[in-house]
Amino acid sequence: MYLPDHFNISDQDEIFSFLQANAFGQLISLQDKRITSSHLPFLIAAERKHLQCHLARQNPQWRQLEGQQVLITFQGPHDYVSPSWYQTAGVPTWNYQAVHVYGSCRVFDDAGELAAVVDSLSERYESGFETPWKPQYRDAMLKAIIGVEIEIDEIQCKYKLSQNRSEADQRQVIDQLDNLQSESLAQAMRKTLL
Repeated sequence: MYLPDHFNISDQDEIFSFLQANAFGQLISLQDKRITSSHLPFLIAAERKHLQCHLARQNPQWRQLEGQQVLITFQGPHDYVSPSWYQTAGVPTWNYQAVHVYGSCRVFDDAGELAAVVDSLSERYESGFETPWKPQYRDAMLKAIIGVEIEIDEIQCKYKLSQNRSEADQRQVIDQLDNLQSESLAQAMRKTLL
């Protein structure tokens, strides 16, 4: 991705914190010489070297993933920014947070590995519910999915949050985003002002 210095985030703790908070991404690969994308929840390994997900076995994308270099994109809060919000001249733009992960794929269908992925995803997303669902699946359910592990080769992180504007302009953008109830993006911008 185009990554000017003032928008580039290199702090690994910040990047992985963002990934944990925004773990629904797009797995982008080539399939029969055509770009293909699947929208999926990902698990980030504790050692920060791998991502895991699973695809429906009926999704043909998995068939050509083994050993392929892929791109996974993750997006955080985003919104339009009007030049009328600035004290000085500007142009219409969009503020956002995004992470691109490049890596090599390994495809697996081992029932134990698949169960571990489903269990981990379920635990993560069910934990906030008063009565969380506990995974109970038949072998046939696990046979209906394919696991994917991506060994991370490169991560690019971009927070385009008006850092190239004056502090006064940034504060005005934050106020306007708050007025539009774009609180998550406004909060992300507040963090860059600290």
